Parts: sequence; structure tokens; C-alpha cells
Amino acid sequence: MEDKTQEIQQNTPDQQPPLNQGEPEKKPKSFLRDLFETILMAVVLFLLLNTVTSRVKVFNISMEPTLKQGYLLLVNKMAYKLGEPKHGDVIVFHYQGDQQEDYIKRVVGLPGDKVEISNGVVRVNEQPLTEPYIMELPNYTGRWTVPENELFVLGDNRNHSSDSHQWGTVKLDWVVGKALFVYWPFNAIDLLSVSNLVIAAP
Repeated sequence: MEDKTQEIQQNTPDQQPPLNQGEPEKKPKSFLRDLFETILMAVVLFLLLNTVTSRVKVFNISMEPTLKQGYLLLVNKMAYKLGEPKHGDVIVFHYQGDQQEDYIKRVVGLPGDKVEISNGVVRVNEQPLTEPYIMELPNYTGRWTVPENELFVLGDNRNHSSDSHQWGTVKLDWVVGKALFVYWPFNAIDLLSVSNLVIAAP
């Protein structure tokens, strides 16, 4: 009888060991830790975005009607590190290599291209370009051969643009990146791609 009594006493609820005994208690994350992780993630994303893109504001009329003063653009700084420029690209570059002075123009000639402008028509390698984006036909003439590792650029506002027809070509090393789209003002949001430009072959 004594053995049975002891067995019953050992199994009473008051003497049972607590559940999950020996397991560590899980503590909720503190508010400060959550805040720190959120800020850290935001900083990392900002630095990553700033590494591959740039935000640019248009200050002149040389790219009208495509780009007007005050427009804000998103520029892909990795475009020509991972790929090659194409006819019709809108690019941002350091004027004459000066990092304090950036220009926005359209690529008309690639390395090795022969560019001719006459009678209001731009020809690349003897092929006339279809350019519905320009303000008006150019009233100047000239012939150029684009050197290796350089680009021939023109503003869409042809007769009111300081560009390659005046001061020559742009070295690829001066290029900041390719302008992707307008993101401000909202009513002007648009991709800066050209689908109906005649692609000239050297």
C-alpha cells in the first residue's frame, strides 16, 4: 500500500514538471531593434539605387519638344557598362569631360558612322533618319566621321542646341548614362525610347 500511495502522490498535478522545461523562452524583438533594421535596409536600398541610377533635371530647351525645362529624368548609369549605345538613345554626359557640367542629347552617330546633314535631313552612312521627335529641320550642313569610342550627338531642338555639329563628338568615358524615362511632372511621364528611327549600318 505504501508503494501505491507514493506513486499517486508523484503523479498529482501540483508535482508535475512545467511544460517545455529546459527550452529557452523566446523574447519578442524590441522596438529599437526593428527600427534599426528598417533604417539599415532603407540606407542599403538607397545606396544601391544611387549606384545604378541618377536623377537629372532639365535646365534648357535644347531637347524640346521631347524634354522641357523642369522635367526630371531617371538615368541608368550602368547602361553602357553592361551594353552598347544605340542610335536614338538619349544620354547624359559631362560636357568636354567636365564633371560639373552635364548635357542631355540624342545619339545620332556611333563609332565609325559617317554623319551628313544637308537640306534639313540627317543621314547616317547615307541612310536618312526618320525623326518625328525633333522641333524643326536643321538649317545647317556638315559632314563628320565618328571616331572610335566616341558618339555624335544632337539636340532635338536642332537649331537651338549646342551639340556635336558645333563642338564635335562625345567620348564614351564622358557618358554618365542613358536617360530611361521622365518621371516628373506626372502628366509628362514617358519612356525615352525610339521605335521608328531608321537604324543606319556602317
